[in-house]
Amino acid sequence: MIPESFIQDLLNRVDIVDVIDKSVPLKKAGANYSACCPFHNEKSPSFTVSPTKQFYHCFGCGAHGTAIGFLMEYAGLSFIEAINDLAKNVGMIVPQEQSTPQSREADAQNKTIKLGLQESLQQAANYYKAQLKESPRAIEYLKGRGLSGQIAAKFQIGYAPAGWQNLQSVFANYENEALQTAGLVVENEQGKRYDRFRDRIMFPIHDQKGQVIGFGGRVINPEDTPKYYNSPETPLFQKGHELYGLFVARRAIRDAGRVLVVEGYMDVVALAQYGIEYAVAALGTATTPFHITKLMRQTDEIVFSFDGDNAGRTAAWRAAMNALPALTDGLKLRFLFLPKEHDPDSYVREFGKEKFEQEMQNAMPLSQYIIAHLSENNPLNSQEDKVKFLNEAEPILRQIVAPRSALFMRKKIAELAEVTEAEMQSLLKLPAPNRVPVLATQKQSRAPISIKKRFVLMLLMQPSLAKNEYLNFAQGFGEENVLLQASIHAALQQPQSKPAALLHTIEPNVDTKLLNEIRYELALFVKGPEFELEFEGACTQLGKMIQKKQDGGILDALKEKPLSTWTADERDMLKNLTAKKT
Repeated sequence: MIPESFIQDLLNRVDIVDVIDKSVPLKKAGANYSACCPFHNEKSPSFTVSPTKQFYHCFGCGAHGTAIGFLMEYAGLSFIEAINDLAKNVGMIVPQEQSTPQSREADAQNKTIKLGLQESLQQAANYYKAQLKESPRAIEYLKGRGLSGQIAAKFQIGYAPAGWQNLQSVFANYENEALQTAGLVVENEQGKRYDRFRDRIMFPIHDQKGQVIGFGGRVINPEDTPKYYNSPETPLFQKGHELYGLFVARRAIRDAGRVLVVEGYMDVVALAQYGIEYAVAALGTATTPFHITKLMRQTDEIVFSFDGDNAGRTAAWRAAMNALPALTDGLKLRFLFLPKEHDPDSYVREFGKEKFEQEMQNAMPLSQYIIAHLSENNPLNSQEDKVKFLNEAEPILRQIVAPRSALFMRKKIAELAEVTEAEMQSLLKLPAPNRVPVLATQKQSRAPISIKKRFVLMLLMQPSLAKNEYLNFAQGFGEENVLLQASIHAALQQPQSKPAALLHTIEPNVDTKLLNEIRYELALFVKGPEFELEFEGACTQLGKMIQKKQDGGILDALKEKPLSTWTADERDMLKNLTAKKT
């Protein structure tokens, strides 16, 4: 557990502008900074970063958060990883609390293991790059594939020379366990070690922070097998979670508004050579929901390109089925099938970028591809044909949870099977489709916010104004009162904190919908010259509201008592309350 006090201190020390600007170039826009949103495709910038409030907000898609949230959402880091990354940048050491000596020792050991793996992999990557320069044969091979030295350098391509123990000259201790764990060396049954990669073009695989986490090796001699050879899974590298080329392609993906998913390393590099720099590849496995989710953080359009042969079509169908659980209504998935004699590498070399991108524009949408696949060998003429069609469609329909996509897919399936939607839903016992929520658009007028929310906004902007007596304003158990009470407590405890740190403090105690509304209003809030006067006015207004509520409660209580039982004080109280009303 990381102490909450440390997280508050961290959020008050980091500068969110510096954190975001490293990944998304920001431009000064008045008191804030702006950019096109990295979380959805847009042409006009609606993504703002506030140095005063220390949080970001997109008025287009609603994405918002602190520096911690940005690293989690954009770089795919876990909460703990984001904390450690920020702390490292500002020279802070992350403390731990409520941990046993055993757990601390295990954490330290895991950290040491990962650090050792990263160092070993980077050292190997440097060696392979150096070896490429010393191998005319490997250089000629890459030139023959149309690759320039600039592209090879951009992807940090290297060469593992022939021979069984070349890495012995790189690492002082060839018997080091980290080399085997990282997948750089293999140990046979007799206990003898040898290099895993030999006489192969080496493609380093990077995580989203740019660190080498594994390798893919491609043969030079076409008679050698296997054609591609990947690192094994390690504590740093899980094939189902990583995509080759994503670290290099992120900027190009945002600029193009799409990502192209291909099958091989060489496809990614060759496409980049011809100006299509937004391609990535799955690492020797089918595209997974993790891949889709990771790509959705970069863009809302994903195009899969597969070879036109049977293997390519099989891979395409697996990708489509694996994508279904991650499908959202805002995501466009399309499938491009090249002629059987081509893969993306050969196609772009023969026809060029313009022709390839034209083919992408004509790629088949996911819904159309699913229908085409299900009816490919089914004429849908007989009752039996239609029963088979429905049976094969049923598991697919069950996996689509995106409301609009599910609705149109069901309509199309029912139409082709010549049944009504109600009949199909009853027959297949499909769950009722989720209701599509009606979302407020940005163009709709904003409703005025309550005085309590306005008071919270002012406290977040200047927590030093908080006083214990203001807790009287938060009487009752409604969501707004909970928000008000949590904000006052946070301001009292952290009078010098920035809004982002205070928001992080109150987050666990406040209704999510209400907190999102406060974040949105805070993004629009401007601290004017009469801020403190406005704050005093809000205090007065809230005080009057509470007094009025208390007075009403007293009157109600007195009304319930017989007049004969009233005390002299209660008679005076009634007299005063009556005077207030007149």
